[in-house]
Amino acid sequence: MSFIKLYLAPGKENSLKRLHPWVFSGAIRKADGEPEEGEIVEVYSSKREFLGMGHYALGSIAVRIFSFEQVEPDYSFWKSKVQQAYDYRNRLGLIDNPETNVYRLIYAEGDGVPGLIVDMYKDTAVVQTHSLGMYNVREFVTKALQEIYGTKLRAVYDKSAESLPQKSVPGAVNGYLFGESEGGVVVTENGNKFFIDWETGQKTGFFIDQRENRELLARYSKGKSVLNTFCYTGGFSVYALNAGAELVHSVDVSKKAIELTIKNGELSSAPERHEAYAVDTFDFLKGKEDLYDLIVLDPPAFAKSQKVRHNAVMGYKRLNAEAMKKIKPGGILFTFSCSQVVDKYLFNNTVMAAAIEAGRNIKVMHHLSQPADHPISIFHPEGEYLKGLVLFVE
Repeated sequence: MSFIKLYLAPGKENSLKRLHPWVFSGAIRKADGEPEEGEIVEVYSSKREFLGMGHYALGSIAVRIFSFEQVEPDYSFWKSKVQQAYDYRNRLGLIDNPETNVYRLIYAEGDGVPGLIVDMYKDTAVVQTHSLGMYNVREFVTKALQEIYGTKLRAVYDKSAESLPQKSVPGAVNGYLFGESEGGVVVTENGNKFFIDWETGQKTGFFIDQRENRELLARYSKGKSVLNTFCYTGGFSVYALNAGAELVHSVDVSKKAIELTIKNGELSSAPERHEAYAVDTFDFLKGKEDLYDLIVLDPPAFAKSQKVRHNAVMGYKRLNAEAMKKIKPGGILFTFSCSQVVDKYLFNNTVMAAAIEAGRNIKVMHHLSQPADHPISIFHPEGEYLKGLVLFVE
């Protein structure tokens, strides 16, 4: 099988030689054809040295490399990618774990498959593709999942319609690639129960990346009053309730999210200690001084591009300053950013600016990130998107 060859301008091959998987459109000097969106291409240096194979895309990132070796990207190749990801999660203790049956099986560049996410919810795999190239191989991925998991896999659900680049797949719809399910299931995470609806929920249905941070919060929750803002389906709330929190208030502007939060609270050991509110977080915080021992700030990405990064930083500063002013003396604040364009240094500086504005003395207790099933390739630091701090507010 032959592929269109792309040749880079002199000096533009250095990042690929360092195994960074992105080729920017401005780095390409010429091509021996006209690749289409999603097509597999080979990338060469200006001296015609082979550098890698990847999927071509329209936009600033023109190629996302899935192999730095010349390979035949057939079914056996893609199955090997899925198998490697599975073996890694097995090393993490996530396969056949009775205490945790929800985890990320494939994390894009972190697993050498840019543009592909696969999350496991008990016996259902939810596939989400972020490029036409990966969308085109989703049947290979589905077959590989069936062979690797065998009878332990009940269904594979494709949820790519919202994540694909605009107009790349006109009329794309979500649906089952294998098997079927009721559209939801109760899963277990560190012994905590959650109802997941991948068909109608955000992302693939649950924010799996906060698993270890939720477990950490449980250590500080016993006997405490807890406020979980931007709670989505109430992940932190359930952990706090099961850990013996005195009361837990969950807040999210989405009524649908609050309905799921209430449902998950009812699966906890102390639903009577839980109250949920469909209201804006800033509005909820008004007049709430000295009510909470522990506050969680886990907002959606305030910035998804460099153009709006400044506005995002100001939003993070305002949010953190408000929480710092409201929390009880001796309280603990869990604060996060999932904006990829806001790195951890900028986030830390923004939180520091909020502390100055709040006028509270604050100690950093923990630096937080994403768990190991969201691996960060050392060659692709951009894969680290989740950053957080646990703060002691005197």
